[in-house]
Amino acid sequence: MNTTGAMEYRGKRVTIIGLGREGTALARFLVEMGAEVTITDVKEKNQLQDAVDGLSSLPISFLLGGHPEEALQADIIFVSPGVPREIPFLQEARSRGVPLSSETRLFFSLCPAPIIGITGSSGKTTTTSLVGKIMEAQGCRTFVGGNIGSPLLDLVEQIQPEDSVVMELSSFQLEVLEQSPHVAAVLNLSPNHLDRHESMEHYVAAKRNILRFQTRSDYAVLNADQQLTRELGDVYLGKVVLFSREHEVAQGVYLDADRVVMRWRGERSVVCPMSEIRLLGIHNVENVLAACAISAAAGARSEAMREAVRNFQGVEHRLELAGEISGVRYFDDSIATSPQRTAAALNSFSDPVILLAGGREKHLPLDALARLILAKVKVLVLFGEAAPLLEQAVTEAQDKNACEGLRIYRSSDLSEAVHKAAQVAVEGDIVLLSPACTSYDMYRDFAARGDHFKSLVSALSDSREHKVASKR
Repeated sequence: MNTTGAMEYRGKRVTIIGLGREGTALARFLVEMGAEVTITDVKEKNQLQDAVDGLSSLPISFLLGGHPEEALQADIIFVSPGVPREIPFLQEARSRGVPLSSETRLFFSLCPAPIIGITGSSGKTTTTSLVGKIMEAQGCRTFVGGNIGSPLLDLVEQIQPEDSVVMELSSFQLEVLEQSPHVAAVLNLSPNHLDRHESMEHYVAAKRNILRFQTRSDYAVLNADQQLTRELGDVYLGKVVLFSREHEVAQGVYLDADRVVMRWRGERSVVCPMSEIRLLGIHNVENVLAACAISAAAGARSEAMREAVRNFQGVEHRLELAGEISGVRYFDDSIATSPQRTAAALNSFSDPVILLAGGREKHLPLDALARLILAKVKVLVLFGEAAPLLEQAVTEAQDKNACEGLRIYRSSDLSEAVHKAAQVAVEGDIVLLSPACTSYDMYRDFAARGDHFKSLVSALSDSREHKVASKR
């Protein structure tokens, strides 16, 4: 660890905005470094009781239920990823010249090992997790984190220069970053998080930060099949590595008929046949290509890639089989918080689909998903805040295309939605939770929503609904 950088906080007044996963880890670390820590959050204490109790033994001041002016009395303010940068408190901090930072930015400054950073509008978690497995198969001691798992700041003192550090990075984490990873990947770019970013241009600008500070000795891993990502290689300094499902690339990884092929430093090698990829959907084939290209830039050999790909069964809540009851398969794709992710999930199945969708929408276009729902879904069960918007989009698509036959139901919550799906399902159907929306109207996060879904499916095993459905 860069101990000199860490010791810079001794005696400094630090305010942390947001008492979530990152804010909690940051508070512990900064107290240990000798900082005077204050935490502020718009939520009341009773909404954050577990987090407050977990820090109760430390000398931390809590200013909860809002962001009072007192919290501006700081030498530096750390902003959690979920906090919009445009809130009045932060505007005032900037006007007073108080520097802003983040847990991710601090970790970058302290981490002694080269960082592999992965961003994109979809596929980040699966790709990041697989890269971690490949680097382990290569024989590296590997740390995986960032936007997934536990904050890596908790582990920074354990990391050595020869280790491998793999980070999923969201647009929120990248907003204030002023250092790029040694290997930086942009998987794809499409409209997302427009409830937080004021426009697609601002969203893309945040994503570009992953490449903005690279040098000529770094690597930029880009999706050759998407013009918006491919063209980033013309702007920034990192050595370009490409991945493609559609055509051969000069340096990187591509799909050649039914084989994953790597071209690296003039040599061509087959990583594995597609048949050895255990993940559902063509979008996951793309994730495998990306993971192999990223790992190649980080020094992995094709043998390590093949070993990891053959053994990789995916990540929880990402097209995860939650159970099979009376010939009906239930899939948990709670990670699908955008229409694009739900579309990818629907395209992974040829069997009839009963789709469970809804939650809190992110101001993203729904037209393309609505048309796909008409083509791929036999029953649509909606729940959550966004149910009226989703129903309107699908109904308008039906009217435009003169389509009939799709049954649409509204449920008050996920439990009612699962039971409705169980009532209408017949043998051979797929019941797919792929919400196209965030979980924040009802759940802490997508993982909590997915866990609830799996518990509901488990409870269905002896239900009357399935005994009736299986006889139809």
